[in-house]
Amino acid sequence: MEFLEQYGQVWLVVLPLVFLGAVVDSIAGGGGLISLPAYMMVLPPHIAAATNKFAASFGTLSSLVRFLRSGKVHLKVSLIAAAGALIGSPIGAQIQLFIPAVWLNRILLVALPCIAIFLVVRRDLGADDGEADFIFTTKTGAQTFLIGLLIGGYDGLIGPGTGTFLILAFCSILHFPLLLASGSAKVVNFASNISALVVYVMHGQVLFAVGIPAMLCAILGYQVGAHMALHGGGKVVRVLIFVVLGILLVKTGYTVFMPAA
Repeated sequence: MEFLEQYGQVWLVVLPLVFLGAVVDSIAGGGGLISLPAYMMVLPPHIAAATNKFAASFGTLSSLVRFLRSGKVHLKVSLIAAAGALIGSPIGAQIQLFIPAVWLNRILLVALPCIAIFLVVRRDLGADDGEADFIFTTKTGAQTFLIGLLIGGYDGLIGPGTGTFLILAFCSILHFPLLLASGSAKVVNFASNISALVVYVMHGQVLFAVGIPAMLCAILGYQVGAHMALHGGGKVVRVLIFVVLGILLVKTGYTVFMPAA
């Protein structure tokens, strides 16, 4: 009873938003924009980030398995991009130490509307028949590594929306259909999440009393999201990408224009 009294209110705040964030993340990336603020409402920042990473890691894995079984993951491309991301992420984290965060957010504030306009103009981006046109070559391998390196660098530098940007890069540069891009991005996301989670666990930052129930909600949400994506096709992914970009734009604008408390 004492345990329920201690964590009951935390669960009421965190678990529904973790589920919602997982649904969004499984389809279009960017679910951390929903789940992480939920954790931060009730937990200290470092504990919140670590516990979020714990739930997201296992949720992403469950979604990845679903996409793999449906044949919507290009494993070679995913692994090369993941290797690039694992190099780029710590580089981005180091750069962050020397660049004021407000500058980075201002750049993002300009870039996000440009990305949205690009998506509106390129209505054929990620068309479902694009998979047949992709041939893996040395050139596409190099492009794939650079995608992982640069977006991994963004992940270490800023973070939110990394999965969404991976999907967009796979579609616009490698000409993947949206579903294949979404599934392939999960490999990179999982590699990034698990590497960070190892560090958090080693430093005892994960609050398992919250993390384990959140993990179960995340797995459920990722499965629901994967089902929606696989049965709704690229249209569902495209719509959710716009939603994530909108949330990220609002979040970034608030960070830039609202003075810190």
